[in-house]
Amino acid sequence: MPASLRDLLAESDFHLRVLTGVEDEAALDAPLVWAHSSDLVDPTPWLEPGQLLLTDGVHFSGRDGPEFSEEYVARLRGRGIRALGFATGVVHDEVPPALVVACERQGLPLVEVAELTPFMAIIRFVADVISREQRERLEWSLDAQRRVARAALRPDGLAAILAELEHSLDCWVALYDTLGQRVHLPTRIAVPAAAEQAVDAAVRHALARGTRAGLRLDDGGGVTLQTIGQRDRLRGVLAVGTATPLDPAGNDLVASVIALASIALEQRRALDSSRRQLRSGLFELLLAGSVDVASRTAREVWGALPGEPVRVSLLSEPVQGDSLLDELEVLAEEDGSALFFAEHEERLVVITGSDDLAPLERTLARHGMVAGSSAPTGWDGLDHALGEARRAADYANGTAGLLRFEDVAARGILGLLATGGADSVARRMLSPLLDPDGAVLLESARVWLSRHGAWEPAARELGVHRHTLRNRISAVEAALGIDLDEASARMELWAALVLLPRGR
Repeated sequence: MPASLRDLLAESDFHLRVLTGVEDEAALDAPLVWAHSSDLVDPTPWLEPGQLLLTDGVHFSGRDGPEFSEEYVARLRGRGIRALGFATGVVHDEVPPALVVACERQGLPLVEVAELTPFMAIIRFVADVISREQRERLEWSLDAQRRVARAALRPDGLAAILAELEHSLDCWVALYDTLGQRVHLPTRIAVPAAAEQAVDAAVRHALARGTRAGLRLDDGGGVTLQTIGQRDRLRGVLAVGTATPLDPAGNDLVASVIALASIALEQRRALDSSRRQLRSGLFELLLAGSVDVASRTAREVWGALPGEPVRVSLLSEPVQGDSLLDELEVLAEEDGSALFFAEHEERLVVITGSDDLAPLERTLARHGMVAGSSAPTGWDGLDHALGEARRAADYANGTAGLLRFEDVAARGILGLLATGGADSVARRMLSPLLDPDGAVLLESARVWLSRHGAWEPAARELGVHRHTLRNRISAVEAALGIDLDEASARMELWAALVLLPRGR
């Protein structure tokens, strides 16, 4: 931390006395970026914000009026000067009263420098503190970079690197893939909810540009974003959230992490690709009935497969990006016996214990994915379970979440037919009667079939004579080209009427 006005006041050899601003604790503790001496009427062109200005007050000689002091202090305040030190016993025996009033009124801390204290001693003190801090930050940076380099050698190199960065900067860290989706990693601090929307938008913007870039989001709670990878081959974006902007040492550490993370990410992608191919191979063995071989192999690499009975879940669409697969990999590593996943025919299959669907449901919900799940089964029924999962996934398509096959079965055969596009077939079959005149015939057929072909009850419900109903049913047969004396024709017409959407 750079020197502050309070640090200078604590040095008795400087003989400093605060004349204004003593009640402002923040001003006393604000860091001084430098100390500078000048007796110019307007020294501001040579000053920077955050500095301490020291003066002998030569330019105040013969200028005792308040106007000069007010204008002088206003210039210093406008430049962002932290405090003014006025020497006594050199040109002036005391600090000009008009200057004291001006500093008090405009809120500029004013310090008397007495006993002929050399300005150079104060300047050297400030410079030594800055130098010491820079040296300490350099040592910290080198030590942190060594820790990050060691973390990169661990088997979980990417996660270890980011965890070390998070620890070193006391910040939150988030990694995004090439689609702008969050990569699930076991970091310690979550992304603040208030920052998520702004960070997500900035990540997508950075990836859309396709070039290497770094930027800072002040509206996201103090977030530094840096792309990972080469130009036109971006691998993702690293987001680092800190309470204050990073200093050079912090930026150096982030740059080191970016370089190592790029290497680790490339290695991880290659390893993940191999692991996923192995998973797909094991799943084919499981489908072929070689459960013992697949189980032994899985136990050596990931751990035991889920215990029977199991459920097979199938995503309704191919997976885009790596974020979902990364999160499932983490779930499998945390408890391999609860989850196994593989890619099969360009769709993702997840196998869980029959009562272990909750983690998968939460994961799919986070990624907005839709899936169907089979009824509980043994490993010997895997192929049949995959078919159930496929039907449930097709049934669930367009609605968020995970649909169990039991829920599909509860909706009956007609409900299952409706999800397979049978409503289009029903509309085509009934098309000769899909007009205002045909509506009466279709309603008559529906009531007649619901009464099991009994003429008298159906005619009574419709409020017509039974001969009128017979004529209407004959008209339906003629229009559709069917014979309703046959049971199969009756069943087909009934199914079409049920599946026909309301309003057609």
